[in-house]
Amino acid sequence: MKKIYLGIFTALMITSCGTKKEASVDEILASNNVELMQAEKAKIEGKLQEFSVDLKKLNEQLSLLSEDKNIPLITTFTTKEEVFTHLIELQGNVQTKQNVLVYPEMPGILREVLVTEGQQVVKGQTLASIDDGGLSQQVAQMEANAQLAKTTFERQKRLWDLKIGSEMQFLQAKTTYETQKSAVSQLKQQLEKATIKAPFSGIIDGVFKEKGTVVVPGQGAEIFRIVNLSNMYIETDVPENYIGSITKNKEVVVHFPVLGETLHSKIRQVGNFINPNNRSFKIEIAVPNSKGNIKPNLTAKLKLNDYTNSKAILIPQSIISENAKGEQFIYIIKDKKDNQEAVAKRLVIETGKTQGDFIEVLKNLVSGTEIIMEGARSVNNGQVVKVINKK
Repeated sequence: MKKIYLGIFTALMITSCGTKKEASVDEILASNNVELMQAEKAKIEGKLQEFSVDLKKLNEQLSLLSEDKNIPLITTFTTKEEVFTHLIELQGNVQTKQNVLVYPEMPGILREVLVTEGQQVVKGQTLASIDDGGLSQQVAQMEANAQLAKTTFERQKRLWDLKIGSEMQFLQAKTTYETQKSAVSQLKQQLEKATIKAPFSGIIDGVFKEKGTVVVPGQGAEIFRIVNLSNMYIETDVPENYIGSITKNKEVVVHFPVLGETLHSKIRQVGNFINPNNRSFKIEIAVPNSKGNIKPNLTAKLKLNDYTNSKAILIPQSIISENAKGEQFIYIIKDKKDNQEAVAKRLVIETGKTQGDFIEVLKNLVSGTEIIMEGARSVNNGQVVKVINKK
């Protein structure tokens, strides 16, 4: 109880003397008065906020007046004119128009199979033969009859030339000979179907029937697959917006990812029809295949040059910013001093095509301009900067 009275007495003494002298923090702590302690705490916190604001103002003013102010450090590069080539990247598959299945043209037993898979053949080479079922004997008999008819006709013609005999006999002999000759020709054509020949030079890619098999013309009766690997090409679709820049004989870089090989070729054909489904047109690129390792349906990556500028100005895409109006801009430096300090200036530009990490600048940027690289996104228009390019 005595302690409570003592605390109240002390507080009253401090309050009564407040007009003359403020109580110190130690005196307030000694009073054990919670209300006084909270009031003093709030008073000190208010003063701290005032001091913090004043300190910030002083630091900002000192930074402006100080010769050793904190200037942003940047790197630059100087623009120059160079050759710019824009490439279209496409994908296509290797194809060949000489990739066919060989079918029998007459029914019969497969008498001989004269080639094996992987064998190189030439156009007209005999691949197999079918039993003709006595057709060759019929041809021999028909040839004999035709020869007799020929002899009779020639004899009648000589007599007719001498005005001997009747015209009817002469015409009858002529008709018989021509009929026999036509019959022999037709029968020989039928007999030729018993011999299966290569329609073009290439490689036997598949043998599907064995000797002794009964074959009949029609679907599913194929005997061979023959492929010509020397006349290969790549077919691919090109978006219609490139139709003005993709022309016949334009060079193409062809890469085969599976083979790890790259070769140079040319466009041999440009399509004249726009596919309404995907708004594209087709092109064909010839594929040299001297090694024979390029196969049909192999995937190829294509690069086609659709645009070239011999005096282009290129900059990294990473330094370009965009304002609220959608304008692209970069920062260049002006008024560069001996101590490498300069002023950053914003420059609105117009860009064109890209290639990799670089983009072509079409307007407002000329050769010899020093552009901010590192630090381009952390400077402001008109700000003093310091260039620290490595030598």
